[in-house]
Amino acid sequence: MLELRPTCEHCNTRLPPASTQARICSFECTFCADCVDNVLGNVCPNCGGGFTARPVRPSRDWKNGNTVGKYPPSATVRHRPVDAATHEAFAAAIRGVAPQDR
Repeated sequence: MLELRPTCEHCNTRLPPASTQARICSFECTFCADCVDNVLGNVCPNCGGGFTARPVRPSRDWKNGNTVGKYPPSATVRHRPVDAATHEAFAAAIRGVAPQDR
């Protein structure tokens, strides 16, 4: 079950459960679209993977009670700003490799 983390790990922008601006890597590191595009270059600073849009958990019970009300988002904030120079050194070689090939 995805945690649906509440904020961007870099800039701490709020990312509510229905946000279309939330991006996650395969380990569920969570960043906003702006940081993924303009700071991270689609390279996760924690694992080197790429990002994809975070799914939105339904607010309405369409089937079997699978809703954000029954399975609420995490309230744990993970604010870990990325150092630009350190990330650039880490991401330089990775950025040229397609996320599915990393």
